[in-house]
Amino acid sequence: MGRNKLIFLGFVLVVMLSGCWGQNEPERMLYTHGLGIDYEDDKFKVYVQIIDFNKVAKSEQPNPSPVQSEVGYASGRTLDEAVFKLYNSSDQKIYWGHQTFIVFSEEALKNEGMNDIIDTLIRYRETRYQIWLFATDDSVKEVLLTTPVIDTAITLSKLGDPMNSFHQSSLIEPVDIRRMIIGLNEPGHEVVIPYVKITENWETVEGKDKMARSAGVGLVTTKGFKGFINREKMFGLMWMNDKTEREEVTFSLNSDEEDVMSVVIHKIKVKVKPVVEGDALKFDIDVTMQGDVGTIPTKTTKDEIRKKAEQEIKQQIEETYKEALKKDFDIYRLSEYLYRKDVQAWKRLQQNGKVELAEDSIRTLNVKITELRPGRNLFKKTID
Repeated sequence: MGRNKLIFLGFVLVVMLSGCWGQNEPERMLYTHGLGIDYEDDKFKVYVQIIDFNKVAKSEQPNPSPVQSEVGYASGRTLDEAVFKLYNSSDQKIYWGHQTFIVFSEEALKNEGMNDIIDTLIRYRETRYQIWLFATDDSVKEVLLTTPVIDTAITLSKLGDPMNSFHQSSLIEPVDIRRMIIGLNEPGHEVVIPYVKITENWETVEGKDKMARSAGVGLVTTKGFKGFINREKMFGLMWMNDKTEREEVTFSLNSDEEDVMSVVIHKIKVKVKPVVEGDALKFDIDVTMQGDVGTIPTKTTKDEIRKKAEQEIKQQIEETYKEALKKDFDIYRLSEYLYRKDVQAWKRLQQNGKVELAEDSIRTLNVKITELRPGRNLFKKTID
């Protein structure tokens, strides 16, 4: 081989190898899975959940140590200052590329606002837009210390993988950073995010386990935080969402609250029509869906079940709307419907991206169960 060829080969090898010089060895890094942000005494409190992939990965042998994660803490006047203080106590470099969720405290949302916090986070090159967002009024640290049922991989927890349980029970649709940014930029400039609390309704022979449960929704705007709507008052939100895959409605077949039954609802379709007459704005809403009947407590007919279920769902939609109005929040994003259908009317009627809403702004609300299936051929009890 000639001298020139040897020089060229050596040059190529040097260039190829130099690409690895700045890389970090995987075993010499710590990997974030969750982030908690609190705000107290004019300082940010940052909680970082680090996971051990060796314990998360499947194995044929039982794991002698069930601990899959550890939570670190630091505070600072800014998010960056708090994070760098955390770096000072870390044994290894912390990698943020695997971060899956963020939990915000109520105080963090009130004092700093979602908009400013998200703006800070997405400026970092390792942060992704597919990070799930949650709010809580419990201890942020305690939420990050919750563990999945029967030592399931922590990456499959309700916080780490919310879409898994959403397919079975679509009470609250998960929200990630991408959807948050889009929602706050669109007319209305308001978004709901899942509100979680700690529960202890699961237990083993060793005692009760702390779990994160869906407790309602948090009301987030570009101007600040407008509070929470608890689970019991936010059921209407899932009936006004085409993405709801599967959820149940429970009601009584008679006025004395006896013969209670449930219907599983799916295939929801929502149509909202803005009606503009001068400066008056109303909305006509049509919601269609299908249902599956489980237990039938007494002899009844399909039409009776359908009628009662439709009445209950309509009542829940109205109740959630009124509850949100108390907090000056357009929970069904009616302002955006007007923007999409009649932008000229929206420009004339809007104030800061929103149109003024009142309890009677919904002119008509029609709820229709187009198909009701009993699972069997007859709408009667299996055993009389």
